[in-house]
Amino acid sequence: MAPMPAPHIRFATLGDEDTLGLLDRATWSTLHSVQPRPQPPYEPFFSERFGPRDHLVAESGGRLVGYIRLGFSTPLACNSHVRQIQGLVVADEARGAGVGRALLRAVQEEARRQGARRLTLRVLGHNTPARKLYESEGFVVDGILPEEFLLDGAYVDDVMMGRYL
Repeated sequence: MAPMPAPHIRFATLGDEDTLGLLDRATWSTLHSVQPRPQPPYEPFFSERFGPRDHLVAESGGRLVGYIRLGFSTPLACNSHVRQIQGLVVADEARGAGVGRALLRAVQEEARRQGARRLTLRVLGHNTPARKLYESEGFVVDGILPEEFLLDGAYVDDVMMGRYL
């Protein structure tokens, strides 16, 4: 199998909504989600809270193979210098090809462009691949909420990570 071409990162468009919804459902797992498995009828991918402007997408070989969602951690003006990654998804067939890293680097640049000083995220304690990726991009553990979630009969930590931009 030929290596995957380097991903092209761009902002999402309204036309990406169906594909992003399919990607989100196809990659759903308790490794990274605390929400129940989505069931029909499916909610729209974009919402009043998060639209295309809040998503960077990765294209490779003419297909969307991932996205990252950037938002505010709180609506407070005194916290407006902080942005939060509120979702990172990579298609199964694109994992290990640098898509997640490319999205992480692009979202850091976008957060800087928006004037952020700090970028944070939350990751489940048992999601070792994601935690290693975040650490390799300069994120450090800011705190842990032990056994915050009960997923598939096991208690899972909620790990808060961040980095200065």
